[in-house]
Amino acid sequence: MEMIIDFPGGQKVDAHFRGHTVKTDQPNDDTAPMPFELFLASIGACAGIYVLGFCQQRGLPADGIRIIQRNYSNPANGLLGKVDLEIQVPPSFPAQYHAALVRSAELCKVKKTLEHPPVFDVTTKVVEPV
Repeated sequence: MEMIIDFPGGQKVDAHFRGHTVKTDQPNDDTAPMPFELFLASIGACAGIYVLGFCQQRGLPADGIRIIQRNYSNPANGLLGKVDLEIQVPPSFPAQYHAALVRSAELCKVKKTLEHPPVFDVTTKVVEPV
């Protein structure tokens, strides 16, 4: 999958892929989330896709289910040190599926990628203007 990252002005940086544009910004303009906030949101949203899929495959209602994500920085380096995902369910949600919801969320591709990080290769290339 290829993404095009461009700079539309100010401190804005946009990512374009599959016909979508994801806009990012920095807090002083605050017209869009910061890139790191999108990264964090992708963790909880991905877990949510797996929880939702679990419910849909079993005909269980997802109404009232939500995930609370808490992010903690490592004080030694300021980087992300811990992520807590709390799956909140309504009292009517069958208790026998609570552990299965956790197992479903743990299948998230974003989480698995963080557990087995990719190799980065950053280069420059001179190209003629288009």
